[in-house]
Amino acid sequence: MFRGKKYQDAAKQIDKNAQYEPAEGFGLICKTASAKFDETVELHVKLGVDSRHADQQVRGAIVLPNGTGKTARVLVFAKGDKADAAKEAGADYVGEMDLVEKIQKENWFDFDVVIASPDMMGVVGRLGKVLGPKGLMPSPKAGTVTPDVAKAVQESKAGKVEYRLDKTNIIHCPIGKVSFGPEKLAENFDALMGAIIKAKPAAAKGQYIKSCVVASTMGPGVKMSTAKI
Repeated sequence: MFRGKKYQDAAKQIDKNAQYEPAEGFGLICKTASAKFDETVELHVKLGVDSRHADQQVRGAIVLPNGTGKTARVLVFAKGDKADAAKEAGADYVGEMDLVEKIQKENWFDFDVVIASPDMMGVVGRLGKVLGPKGLMPSPKAGTVTPDVAKAVQESKAGKVEYRLDKTNIIHCPIGKVSFGPEKLAENFDALMGAIIKAKPAAAKGQYIKSCVVASTMGPGVKMSTAKI
């Protein structure tokens, strides 16, 4: 795979075989990020579980202490008082069947998070085939199906991220922007890794965290040590 000169120069500063402590690792990521935009920093954790088994799923959500650096666009399915509360809490879009039809007919996806009150799941269920593959389907585990839609909206706006396994048993999750600096990125990293470790399934055997790599949008990956977490 061809890599540009900036990437190659950055990669030379990182020891591929070393596992860095978070403070040093994030220092390297911030130093080697060379894009003209504020790069997103993403965490990739390979877990020693088998996601094909229901009792070995790892999924949840956490509000990062320093947010993600991006304000999420929130869509809420709710009616009556709950719809009013969602609007007051800062939801970008609130509706019922009208929004379902907009998504179905117009292929409209100008949102990052979908929240629903439990009584709306019959309506939202119709969107399973389009929201599911995009990872946008509301779920109680992620806190996006809830009677308290206002609180869910506030958390999403404050930098709540959802983590879940992909088919290769890896979690990919943004933890901030390069402009945060090493300290804030390390705080977000510690919070997210702590949540992933707490979510360890009882059925998981052997080594739980196989590897942990953090990278900026355009930069090389940095292996992180998780021994202290």
